[in-house]
Amino acid sequence: MTDVLRAPKGTFDVLPPESERFLAVRETLTAPLRRAGYGYVETPVFEETAVFSRGVGESTDVVTKEMYTFADRAGRSLTLRPELTAGLMRAFIEHRLHTAALPVKLWTVGSAFRYERPQAGRYRHFTQVDMEALGVDDPALDAEVVALGVQGFRDLGLTDFELLLTSLGDATCRPQYREQLVEYLAKLDLDEETRRRAEINPLRVLDDKRPEVQAQLEDAPVVVDHLSDSARVHYDAVRQYLTDLGVTWTEAPRLVRGLDYYTKTTFEFVHSGLGAQSAIGGGGRYDGLSAALGGPDVSGIGYAVGVDRTLLAVQAEGLDIVPSTGVQVFVVPLGPAAKRVAVRLVGRLRAAGVATDTVYGDRGLKGAMKAADRSGASHAVVIGERDLAEGVGQLRDLRTGEQTAVPVGELSERVRGTVGT
Repeated sequence: MTDVLRAPKGTFDVLPPESERFLAVRETLTAPLRRAGYGYVETPVFEETAVFSRGVGESTDVVTKEMYTFADRAGRSLTLRPELTAGLMRAFIEHRLHTAALPVKLWTVGSAFRYERPQAGRYRHFTQVDMEALGVDDPALDAEVVALGVQGFRDLGLTDFELLLTSLGDATCRPQYREQLVEYLAKLDLDEETRRRAEINPLRVLDDKRPEVQAQLEDAPVVVDHLSDSARVHYDAVRQYLTDLGVTWTEAPRLVRGLDYYTKTTFEFVHSGLGAQSAIGGGGRYDGLSAALGGPDVSGIGYAVGVDRTLLAVQAEGLDIVPSTGVQVFVVPLGPAAKRVAVRLVGRLRAAGVATDTVYGDRGLKGAMKAADRSGASHAVVIGERDLAEGVGQLRDLRTGEQTAVPVGELSERVRGTVGT
């Protein structure tokens, strides 16, 4: 007997009925983006490795420890995407979207992959909603992006989430701040790997979650205290626009996102019901990312939200987000002749927009009605041999048990009128 094949460690399957909640979260998070004029993009699930090593950053844990990288048959180095922004920016550059009217507003949703230790709410395979606004450096656009993320959570009914906000400065103030941080880190008791990381991007050390490292960083300088005049004006404007939009936030001067490309506005969404792994999404401005990938020197801002983690937040708050639209009508044929009538009826109802299902296999009335109950349908149409002889089908309200004989030729219209389509 062969071994049972299972999903790889750290991955999971999304199955009914839980998948309905998963879809509801995904659709709710993306709806504000569609309403705001963002266009859908789909990129490959794998890219040339350089897209991520240059885009995400050589010093990040994502690049140094967590990427699934492999050589294809031609010897090219390819990587399963560990996040969605870099691949979307590659598409923006390759297809010269920057020549269109700016900003270019894009969104996508899909799987990403990181080799990290599986734990509650954090897996090696996960799904993200990702959005980007490219080509314009405007604090009002930053505020729009942040507010759209907040709106998605509000539309789900979430109330226990928090927006953490800061600024990581720009090219005019980051170099001076970097010198101060490097000088501070040089005095600390750090292991060799951490010191190497600090040489590439000292900001990465601030993101180190180990208690022994964090204990040494209490007095470390933070970027927001060393902003240039232009970066300060930008950050002040972002906060004013967020206030105008009715968005509240918590200042988080030590916030450092896990990717190297962030500048200026940087933010994270956290939820109090998820324990230590509280982040459900985040993002920021990345004005140097396009140039780092060989494209034009244009600005950009965006965010990614974890669908899986947001679903955990929904569950933590006990919210019922299962959409009411499932199967509306279940057709039960009894006998070969009735099955032909049922098949035609199911086809007509589906074409008319009625969510309809039927029973397959040779089941009796009892088994078929159990299937109808499990489907969640509000109504059933039962067609037996005696009914056909009389030219009718039985329309049954599964909630009340009330049943009405309806001429076969009128079943489609009567059902549509009954379920309100």
